[in-house]
Amino acid sequence: MNKIRLTKRFDFEAAHSLAGYDGVCKYIHGHSYTLYVTVTGMPSRDKSDPKRGMVMDFGILKQIVKENIIDRFDHCLMLRTDSPLSHEIQNEYKRVELFDFQPTCENILLYFVEILKSKLSGAVSLHSLKLSETDSSFAEWYLSDQTCNNE
Repeated sequence: MNKIRLTKRFDFEAAHSLAGYDGVCKYIHGHSYTLYVTVTGMPSRDKSDPKRGMVMDFGILKQIVKENIIDRFDHCLMLRTDSPLSHEIQNEYKRVELFDFQPTCENILLYFVEILKSKLSGAVSLHSLKLSETDSSFAEWYLSDQTCNNE
């Protein structure tokens, strides 16, 4: 049997600030993010399945990512909980996400991994994520790079 990878691209706008950072990214600034979600699985061979021949309906993947990531993070401000501005801004604006980690591209990507892994069924698994902050800067996560010994 052949495993197949499916990838869907999502775009969203968001801002962040890296509190305590020693460069210009300590200031609030925005990005046009692009998220690539790749899942893997076996195409259905069940003759009675309306999704026969599919690993997963792209519409279902779109719904999962939209409901759990895009709707939540599009046009939001991402800050570390202990950022000097976090509580003032959160009280003033509705679309603020506070984290116990620095909202770098890498950490946001890992956060998305955990969200999506919990939303996929056993027949389909998360293969990789790629999050681009700009046209030339991105972070990637691959299941195959993960180890069981928590290095």
